[in-house]
Amino acid sequence: MRRLRNFADGAFMSIWGTLKMRILRAILVAAVLTPLGAQAQDGETLADIRQELEFLYADVVSMKRELSTTGAATQSSSNAPALQRIDALEAEMRRLTGAIEEKQFWIESIVNDGTNRIGDLEFRLCELEANCDVSALDRTAPLGGKISTRPRTPVSTGGGTQTGETSGTTSTEQNTFQQAMAAYESQDYASAAAQFDTLISNFPGGPLTGEAHYWKGAALAAQSNWDGAARSFLESFSGAPEGTKAPEALYRLGLSLKELGQQEEACLMLAEVPIRYPAASIVGEAQTSRSAIGCS
Repeated sequence: MRRLRNFADGAFMSIWGTLKMRILRAILVAAVLTPLGAQAQDGETLADIRQELEFLYADVVSMKRELSTTGAATQSSSNAPALQRIDALEAEMRRLTGAIEEKQFWIESIVNDGTNRIGDLEFRLCELEANCDVSALDRTAPLGGKISTRPRTPVSTGGGTQTGETSGTTSTEQNTFQQAMAAYESQDYASAAAQFDTLISNFPGGPLTGEAHYWKGAALAAQSNWDGAARSFLESFSGAPEGTKAPEALYRLGLSLKELGQQEEACLMLAEVPIRYPAASIVGEAQTSRSAIGCS
C-alpha cells in the first residue's frame, strides 16, 4: 500500500511539475497579448499552447484511470488526496483552455475589425482617385499580414528622421533607400517619391518596405498630393503595424484624410494613435490635431 501511495504521489508531482510550467506560460501569454500579435515566445501560438494543455489533460486522465484500476483506491482512503489533486488539475486545465479560447476569439475579432476598417479606407481612397478602379482592388490582407521570419524592428518612441539601417537588408536595398532619403532631405520630393516607389517595387515585403511607404507618403504630402499620401501612409501602417514608422504613419494618415475632407475618418485614425502606441512621441501631436480639427 505504501508503494502504491508513493507511486501516486510521485506520478502526481511529475505531472504537476510539467503542468505548472505550461499553465504559467499560458497565463503569461494571455496576459501580454496585443491586438496586433497573439504570438507567444518561441513562435508558439494560442492554438499550440491549447494543444499542449489538451495533451496534458489526456495524461492526467490516463494517470487517474491507472490509479483507479489498481483497486487500491476503493480499498483505502490513502490515495484520495492524490486523486483529489488530479481532479483539481483537470478542472483547472478545463478552465484555462476555455479562457485561452475566449482570448483567441477576442483577438480574432479585433483583427477582423481592423482589417475591415483598413479595407473601407482603401475603397474610399480609391473612389477619390481619378484613375483608380475599385473593382481591381486586392482583398485586404489581415492586419499585420503574415508573420515574418525576419527580425522585427521595434516601434519607435522617438522622433526624427530614420536612416533605414535595418537588419536583413541587402546592400542594394540599403543604397536605394539612402539615395531616396537624400533626395527627400534635399527637398526634391518628386524624385524622392519615385525612388521610394522603385524600392517598394523591387523589394516587396523587405525590411525597409514600411519605411519606404511612409517616406513616399511624406514626399507626396509635401507636394499636396493627399490622395497618394494617404494611400502610402495606410500601406506603411497596415503593412508594418509594429514598424518604426507605424505611429507616425497612422498620425499622418489622419492628417491626410483631413485634407481630403474625410473628417470622421481622420478623427478615428488620430484617436487610434494613443490607443495603439501610448509610448510614442507623436501621441501629443495626435491629440492636439484632434482638437484643432474639431474631433468630438
